[in-house]
Amino acid sequence: MQLTGDRFTSETASFGNDLSTLPNFPAEIRAPAGTLPGVSSFQLHFADHDILTPGDAPNVLVAMNPAALKANIGDLPRGAEIIVNTDEFTKRAMQKVGYDTSPLEDGSLDGYSLHPVPLTTLTVEALKEFDLTRKEAERSKNMFALGLLSWMYHRPTEGTEKFLTLKFAKKPEIAAANIAAFHAGWNFGETTEDFAVSYEIAPATTAFPVGTYRNISGNLALSYGLIAASRQADLPLYLGSYPITPASDILHELSLAQELRCADLPGRGRDRGHRRGAGCGLRRLAGGDHDLRPRCGAEVGDDRAGGVAGAAAVGDRHPARRALDGAADEDGAGGPVAGDVRP
Repeated sequence: MQLTGDRFTSETASFGNDLSTLPNFPAEIRAPAGTLPGVSSFQLHFADHDILTPGDAPNVLVAMNPAALKANIGDLPRGAEIIVNTDEFTKRAMQKVGYDTSPLEDGSLDGYSLHPVPLTTLTVEALKEFDLTRKEAERSKNMFALGLLSWMYHRPTEGTEKFLTLKFAKKPEIAAANIAAFHAGWNFGETTEDFAVSYEIAPATTAFPVGTYRNISGNLALSYGLIAASRQADLPLYLGSYPITPASDILHELSLAQELRCADLPGRGRDRGHRRGAGCGLRRLAGGDHDLRPRCGAEVGDDRAGGVAGAAAVGDRHPARRALDGAADEDGAGGPVAGDVRP
């Protein structure tokens, strides 16, 4: 959902609307699928005038499963539009979140404009010509939903098509499938009688002049700020962060910065022990307990100390960190050691 929201936001910005976003990540890292703590959402508020808040009451909700509906229904004003993926409203999925009867049939949503759409079925049908398994095809249902919303709000499509082509450049079949699902969602909105109304929102009167702009997230801005601080202070950069969280983008960006952007600053890569976050790309920066001299002044450590999310430019390890490393070295386990690593 974060990718879907990001793409809709990018096209909205390109169109010239003013906007504000509110990404909302699951409350638990490993929350079971289909449960309330596992709901991920992306809220976007946009208009033809200045927007100062992401808003409290969305006019349209796209609920991909029962958990998403139950987690967000309380924020919707009466009369709001709700698009639900009916394929996910199975008895087991509804029981997971406490629905005794289907909210699509018991009248509890009568105060809203409900649009039941079998998103999964329609996506699989749209991709039947591709050499994909059903599971692989189902993954494109978010792009189908994005295409439908893009039609509803007359969003540009070229940017999303280009993005998907570049993102899956090494897997052209996957890129083509996602683009096909995106177009299928657009066409569904245009041809179905269930969506009689679409919306046109003019560019904001305060829109920036035409030109080339960078779309930057908070995590990316923080990464660049940390690199700049390290350069200005002439100190190595140490990041202590738990992987597979919203903060993972910071790990990704710093690892790329080491390889691509800053060739004149020394740093150290360390990876003794816990490496569950190897998928974030840090494994190639670390190899034992010796100096690797990556090129951006970033000292990349492991996360044995309990997943502290944060970063600091330091000249040496904190005394508590040295003590923890020493304890791990003595027992040879390299595992977690109790206690905080920073005051």
